[in-house]
Amino acid sequence: MVKTAWVTDSTAYLDEELKNHPDLYTIPLTILLDGEEFADGIDLSAAELYSRLKELKSPPKTSQPAVGVFQQLYEELSKNYDQIVAVLISGKLSGTVSSSEQAAKLVDIPVTTFDSNILTAPMTALLKKGIHLVQEGNSIESVIDQLESIKRTNETYVLIGSLEQLHRSGRMSGLQFFLGSMLNVKPIISIEDGALNTKEKVRSDKKAKEKILDYLKSSYEKHKFKEVYILYGLHPENANEWQEEIKKIYPDLNVVCCPLGAVIGVHAGENTLGISWHNGLK
Repeated sequence: MVKTAWVTDSTAYLDEELKNHPDLYTIPLTILLDGEEFADGIDLSAAELYSRLKELKSPPKTSQPAVGVFQQLYEELSKNYDQIVAVLISGKLSGTVSSSEQAAKLVDIPVTTFDSNILTAPMTALLKKGIHLVQEGNSIESVIDQLESIKRTNETYVLIGSLEQLHRSGRMSGLQFFLGSMLNVKPIISIEDGALNTKEKVRSDKKAKEKILDYLKSSYEKHKFKEVYILYGLHPENANEWQEEIKKIYPDLNVVCCPLGAVIGVHAGENTLGISWHNGLK
């Protein structure tokens, strides 16, 4: 049987199953704070990041892993594996996919780089599905085709915890930030085709959550998916509250609360709260 190594990046949410998986490897993205570099999840946790943000003199930045970092890992894996599959953060949100693709050309082992079009927990769901499909004996070509179909069914809606942080990190224009701040507008950010998009603008967090629950209700009644991911910055109590609310309405749904890592925290802020699911993941 072909032995497969799986690679993901540090924006992935890893549950206990994946943390203990013998064939899964993680590449960290880089966070830059006042000229100092940190490896996401290794040198800097999300909690440490939010503490440091209050003291920064210049806007924080993030960067993709270097091609050489992927190349080094892939060369090491080639000693024990027959092929590598990398499931990575959306190529429209980071250059991580590009780094992997370039590294793949420099090594002898076959490498398949899969652009998840998403990040964190919904990306992890695709990773777990891919691992399961390979274990069932599916070819890599078949697995990638199935993952491509599933990823196109994703819906993700986020209430950004800090418009100022999103603006400072370069993800929101000055005009959008000014209008949002002055008018107390709460934009619902969606991720569509791998990119950030302003889905809707409302005047309060309560109305925004109600609107997102409407999206969830509409999709669930149509597709009957099995799992929902609640994404949060630093405060699990907000996620837990939403989790309980959704479970009361949809008792058959598996609702998982997933903290966002430091890299995402750079752009989103500690009070960020979002929800995501794959309509095609049954």
